[in-house]
Amino acid sequence: MKPAVVLLSGGLDSATVLALAREQGYACHCLSLDYGQRHGAELQAAARVAGALGAAAHRVLKLDLGKLGGSALTDSAIAVPTGGVEPGIPVTYVPARNTIMLALALAWAEVLGAQDIFVGVNAVDYSGYPDCRPEFIGAFESLANLATKAAVEGKALKLHAPLIAFSKAQIIAEGARLGLDYGLTVSCYQADAEGRACGLCDSCRLRRAGFVDAGLADPTRYAGN
Repeated sequence: MKPAVVLLSGGLDSATVLALAREQGYACHCLSLDYGQRHGAELQAAARVAGALGAAAHRVLKLDLGKLGGSALTDSAIAVPTGGVEPGIPVTYVPARNTIMLALALAWAEVLGAQDIFVGVNAVDYSGYPDCRPEFIGAFESLANLATKAAVEGKALKLHAPLIAFSKAQIIAEGARLGLDYGLTVSCYQADAEGRACGLCDSCRLRRAGFVDAGLADPTRYAGN
C-alpha cells in the first residue's frame, strides 16, 4: 500500500476524503491541526474517524493561530455568524489556514516518502474561502513540486482534492456509498464540549441542507436535543 497524507479535521468533508483514499488502496497517515479553533470537539471527532477507518497513523500538531487572530474561529471577540450564509468571504475564514496545513502535510509526506496528499476542500458549497478554489490547489501542487527535495529528485507530488466540484449532497451520498458513519464527525463552528452542533452557523446550515438534498437522515447531534 502506498503511503498518503490525509488532512483530517474531523468534519464531514475530510472524513469522506479519508474513506475515498482508503478505497483507493492508500495507507493513510492522517494529520490534524490544533490551531486554537473554538470548535475543538472536531479534534476528538478526527480521532474517532481515523480509528474507525483504519488509518495507518494519526497525528495532531499544535499551532496556535489564535495568537494572530483575524477569524471568528480563533478569536473569541469575533462572533460566529448565525444569520445564514451570506455572499463574500465570511469572518470564519482563518487567514492562510489551508496554506499552512498543506505545508505541514507536505513536510510529513516527504518524511514518509509519500507522493500523495489528500485534502477535503470544496468549491461548490464552500463559504467564500479563497483557499478552497481549484486555482489554489493547482498552485500549491506546483509549489510543492518546486520546493521539495523529493520532487527535485524525481518523485513528483500529487495533491488530491476529490470533492472540490461536489455539492454537499453529493459528498454525503459518496460517504453513504462508502459506508461512512457521519455521526462520528463534527462540522459545527461552535460545537460544545460534547460535540453537539449549534444548528445555526454556516457550516451547520450547509451540512443540514446536504442531508436533506441527499434524501438521507441527518445523524448530527444538536445542542438542546
